[in-house]
Amino acid sequence: MKLTRRLVWAAAILGLVAAGCSDGGPSEIERTAASIAAAASATTSPTTTIAPATTVAAPSTSAPPATTAAGAATSPAAAPAGLGTGARGADVAALEQRLDALKYDVGKVDDVYDQNTAYGVMAFQKVTGMARTGRATDEVVAALATATSPPALVPNGGENRVEIDIPRQVLFLYKANTLQKILTVSSGNNQRFCSEGWCRRAVTPGGSYGFYRQGRGWETGPLGSLYNPVYFNGGIAVHGSRSVPAQPASHGCVRIPMGAAEWFPGEVHIGMPVHVVGVDGEPPDPGRMASTATTTPSPAATQPPATAPVVTPTTATTLGLLDNLLKPKTP
Repeated sequence: MKLTRRLVWAAAILGLVAAGCSDGGPSEIERTAASIAAAASATTSPTTTIAPATTVAAPSTSAPPATTAAGAATSPAAAPAGLGTGARGADVAALEQRLDALKYDVGKVDDVYDQNTAYGVMAFQKVTGMARTGRATDEVVAALATATSPPALVPNGGENRVEIDIPRQVLFLYKANTLQKILTVSSGNNQRFCSEGWCRRAVTPGGSYGFYRQGRGWETGPLGSLYNPVYFNGGIAVHGSRSVPAQPASHGCVRIPMGAAEWFPGEVHIGMPVHVVGVDGEPPDPGRMASTATTTPSPAATQPPATAPVVTPTTATTLGLLDNLLKPKTP
């Protein structure tokens, strides 16, 4: 830039000098100075651009978006739909009353949406084929308004009986051929596992059995602890657990909520039929009433007795998939 200015000034001075001694036309010096100035201006003049117009945004009155640890903006999570754990009020009371009337276990019927309420809602969702969330959405409330008791799975399975639906992951308790309670359960997850030197899959075998032993409190075996277990097939029992997810998750036992495990053993008895249904290739056989506590299965019959026979435990057999794994303690 300085060089250009100097050349221009030099040309101007030369022009003035030349003009002072000119006879009216440009001299050779003027023409040379003009050429140099023009060339310098064309090659060294900086290019200028017009800055784009900018607008000033009006200040926002809303809260800034949430940001992650990395600084990326994220949208705030929407609140889950419907009622859930922690809710209180008349709507919760009405929900529990309706579920209780349909025999879904919600624990104490009050106006508090606790874990037992969530289990009751989940059991209803399982029976009706809804998403197993444990939340009382508008869809759940609408379905409850017109719901009726589900039909029996094994209507000839005994006046007093337990039916365990493996696909839907629910348990039905019947007394005098009348549905008493519906519980959410979690059965064998069908995953391969190893314990005490041998490996197998965690399944809850289908078929008809009978309760043969009741435990009290916590009983611990190689695969974990069981609360108030009631055994019906070798080491397989219906028992309370602090973890009863919506899907199969056990090694073969049938988990029920801890609240239900408090009263369930008092509602069943030794020899009471247990029908595990929905397992491929293993339909229930109400006439067999085989128990893992006896080596000789009961004779087949077209109709089971009104009251199942009491089975006296003798020696364990191979009928139970988890024999000797969740070993009952000696009374």
